[in-house]
Amino acid sequence: MDAASKKPATKKAAKKTQVGFEESLWDAANKLRGSVESAEYKHIVLSLIFLKFISDKFEGRKKAIASEYGDEYIDMVDFYAMDNVFYLPEDARWSYIQINAKQGDIAVKIDTALHAVEKNNKSLAGALPDNYFSRLGLDASKLSALIDTINNIDTIANQNEKTEEDLVGRVYEYFLGKFAASEGKGGGEFYTPKSIVTLIADMIEPFEGKIYDPCCGSGGMFVQSLKFINSHNGNQKNVSIYGQEYTNTTYKLAKMNLAVRGISGNLGDVAGDTFFKDQHPDLKADYIMANPPFNQKQWRADNELVDDARWAGYPTPPTGNANYAWIMHMISKLSEHGTAGFVLANGSMSSNTSGEGDIRQKIIENDLVDCMIALPGQLFYTTQIPVCLWFISKDKRGNNEKGILKRRDRQGETLFIDAREMGSMVNRTLKELTNDDIAKITETYHLWRGEELATQSAELESAGKEQSANKEQEQEYADVAGYCKSATLSDIKANDYVLTPGRYVGAADIADDGIPFETKMSELSQTLYSQMNQADELDNAIRKNLQALGYGEERFAEKRDSEERND
Repeated sequence: MDAASKKPATKKAAKKTQVGFEESLWDAANKLRGSVESAEYKHIVLSLIFLKFISDKFEGRKKAIASEYGDEYIDMVDFYAMDNVFYLPEDARWSYIQINAKQGDIAVKIDTALHAVEKNNKSLAGALPDNYFSRLGLDASKLSALIDTINNIDTIANQNEKTEEDLVGRVYEYFLGKFAASEGKGGGEFYTPKSIVTLIADMIEPFEGKIYDPCCGSGGMFVQSLKFINSHNGNQKNVSIYGQEYTNTTYKLAKMNLAVRGISGNLGDVAGDTFFKDQHPDLKADYIMANPPFNQKQWRADNELVDDARWAGYPTPPTGNANYAWIMHMISKLSEHGTAGFVLANGSMSSNTSGEGDIRQKIIENDLVDCMIALPGQLFYTTQIPVCLWFISKDKRGNNEKGILKRRDRQGETLFIDAREMGSMVNRTLKELTNDDIAKITETYHLWRGEELATQSAELESAGKEQSANKEQEQEYADVAGYCKSATLSDIKANDYVLTPGRYVGAADIADDGIPFETKMSELSQTLYSQMNQADELDNAIRKNLQALGYGEERFAEKRDSEERND
């Protein structure tokens, strides 16, 4: 028992050290920013972290090749590619950058290194900044100091018994979040808060198949999907990743973010508009995770994409708001048994503007809406707009096939969850969902789908039918007033096809405190009369003070009488 109690404490201490390192690295790097804006500076810092990481991976592989095959093989690219390591020529290695860090032309040398990395590794084509450091005209001494700061990453990894891949991934994620916070409104273009991404991944459980994000930002959805798989002892090789990003600089961030974690993904040949330049026109994804731009206006002209195949069978999404264009795009990309989870502004649940209500009605009638979640406000760095999560399922039928998650038949049903009261404030303006919040929401959804029941049944089969039945009864889903409700299509129709959870879950039950009404009313009345008496006493005291100052009621009464006589 003593040994078991010591393990969590050790783990917790290590985590605390890790977070401290991320913060100290951010502080050190941020002090060096000078006149460079955060929107620009993130590409400087993250590019250098990326270069440091792939260089260290290269050096490790180089030593292994020399040891196993001999020095004559250390410059053969195929020996690096076979181990998913990028080959780096001499002038693209971190050691070369470190040696030349104090030179006046260090910015040129970094640009040359990044160009060489792209040239020698096709999978990184278009991923790295092009002549970025030279164009910014950075102070060489500040750039040198930043290089020295980033050079400490491997030292910290050794101290914390972490792989450098884990550590760099953590630093990368931390920096993306900090840059998003410091950039304010613009930060949301490349970053979705971690707690929201975690919730979506835990809800849809992307164990195997094709994962797609049509507006992938810096790739956070993909990273969290792989974390989910690894934390549940799954195999990362069982999933393939597809994505697209409109903004070129964010597209580069995404490619680097995946690369530092050893994740291979198809983000398209170039950055591009998902609606007009779909990089994956024939894709049918098993899982879709997305955070599209909120209420995107004028996303198409009146005569564009009117008869697009993606809205076949539905009214054409209006030009003034792209919310339903994103929904229809994702539905069109789902495989026969696919599931999608995505973030949208709350207005998407109830809007009837320009035919949006008709589209929503058709989606509901086609029984595609699996779950709706109303989230608390203040979750985003970029906006205070309240948001919700949509979960779309192409197949709500029960599934009992071997090797596939067992789920009950949910046809004609939709789960509504009101999570607006959840979350904790992390600072004055920002809130995040806690691990307990995420676990509660996820468990509710999985119980409703019948997954936990099936799992418990299998595990308890050997323990006897009676014990298994009791356990299953404890694990059954149940509506909770003010929190969750399993509604039918008829219920939704009766609410004019509005999907706002608050309409369905009702008000939370008020706990009975056991005090009789008469007793409670008597106490409240006594308190009220006491407060009224105190108010009278205060009024009299104020009148006396005004009287003493020459502003008594008599003075104003005389003035009022005089004005009335003149009238």
